[in-house]
Amino acid sequence: MWQNLPSHIDPVIISIGSFSIHYYGLMYIVAISLSYFLTHYRIKHENLSYNKEDIESLYVWGVIGMLLGARLGYVLFYDFTYFMTHPLQILLPFKFEGGFTFTGFRGMSYHGGALGAALSAYIYIRRHKFDFFELADLVTPTLAIGYTFGRIGNFINGELYGRVTDSAIGMYFPRDGSKSLRHPSQLYEAFFEGIVLFTILWLIKKNKHFKYMMLPLYFIGYGFFRFFIEFFREPDAHLGFIAGPFSMGQLLCILMMIGGLLFALIIKKFYKKSQ
Repeated sequence: MWQNLPSHIDPVIISIGSFSIHYYGLMYIVAISLSYFLTHYRIKHENLSYNKEDIESLYVWGVIGMLLGARLGYVLFYDFTYFMTHPLQILLPFKFEGGFTFTGFRGMSYHGGALGAALSAYIYIRRHKFDFFELADLVTPTLAIGYTFGRIGNFINGELYGRVTDSAIGMYFPRDGSKSLRHPSQLYEAFFEGIVLFTILWLIKKNKHFKYMMLPLYFIGYGFFRFFIEFFREPDAHLGFIAGPFSMGQLLCILMMIGGLLFALIIKKFYKKSQ
């Protein structure tokens, strides 16, 4: 039953003609909503001076930046050649070859989404003259748990599965033409990059030694867990391994960890000057 579980899951909630609503999209809504409500929980229980409208606007900007960044990140990092010959499909969920077909936005990059959300949130915060580091400390610990649902969505879709294994934990995924047992790497990511990372950040969120450090710690923590889980995840078929045994995801995680460390050093230096 465990090995054949993906075959018993229908990723589509409802379908009308060529238009379908997938559980993956629902997982995005659940993830964003959970992060939003956890942020309001912190404001209420920690007596923080932010109102509902401020946070709602911040999340709107963040979600727009995340979606644009995730899409453009996939185009740039994972399938640049294809989209240069099909530019309309970058931002339109339709395919025009051989007729008009709704395809949805298949192809999103986590790293692009994280960068897009951070940049759009930064623009919003600067425009409204809030403290960027303070708001980052407020929101960042709530983000990781939302990521859990994103990876569950990947699992329900039967996509982004792991490498071939003979372990009892392996599963058969319908989209895999080789019919081989594979690591359910989506669930590994949901647990470590979501639940474990959320737990760590939530426990230390009010520790004075980590003041203003939540965002760089999130980048470092996510990059760390994702880098090692990538050894169990099947690389994108059209890319394969980019540098020796490393995938594109691992190279981006290395850059993410380096960026997080540099960000932490900059914050530490800035914070000392402001004392």
